[in-house]
Amino acid sequence: MSGHSKWATTKHKKAVIDARRGKLFAKLIKNIEVAVRAGGDDTSANPTLFDAIQKARKNSVPLDNIERAVKRGSGAETGGADYQTIMYEGYGPNGVAMLIECLSDNRNRAASDVRVGMTRNGGTMADPGSVSYLFNRKGVVLVPEGASTEDAVFEAVLDAGAQEVNDLGGPLEVISEATDVVKVRTALQAAGIDYESAEATFVPSMTVPVDADTARKVFKLIEALEDCDDVQNVYANFDLSDEVIAELDKDS
Repeated sequence: MSGHSKWATTKHKKAVIDARRGKLFAKLIKNIEVAVRAGGDDTSANPTLFDAIQKARKNSVPLDNIERAVKRGSGAETGGADYQTIMYEGYGPNGVAMLIECLSDNRNRAASDVRVGMTRNGGTMADPGSVSYLFNRKGVVLVPEGASTEDAVFEAVLDAGAQEVNDLGGPLEVISEATDVVKVRTALQAAGIDYESAEATFVPSMTVPVDADTARKVFKLIEALEDCDDVQNVYANFDLSDEVIAELDKDS
């Protein structure tokens, strides 16, 4: 997972192109609406909403957009949709396992868009359950580069349920059980350590090493899926060696 995380962080650090930033804003706003519907609009009582807003602000989503999303989610403003979480499973190039998480108010549209994105970019759909067993639901808190040292982060989160701290070549990634993500985030805050994002996500239990050529094909597939309006997250179990990451860096 560390190779994948390292690449994703590097890619994120290089800034999001404006067109893709618009897509990212829409996904972050949707997360806020769903969090409000599920747990109310009080961030002190709804940690999922707190973290959704934090992530949106860290990604420069305008404050008025965030406030409108909260109002739509609470019903104080019209226009909110009844989003449902839908998971699709599939395989990318070289047998890379993929979980595609959608938030959609139209199941048929989501299924169609995901299927088209997969088949046009070298992927294949899989039956429910045939891929998901390769992933575990985990809490992941990302500490930005320069915010703290690995030792200080480990010390801060040790008693909060953290299982491991990974150095992603600058940023630090804290892994915990999904149910402990708020405790880990709170422990970092109590220690005065800034964090980039805190969320429950899917982490592969086993990974497939890929070469640079296969990695490029996997990235193309992931980007095509992420361009679908209903797709929130794409999880894949590929791993990249430092040599492959160095070769991919030459592409940018």
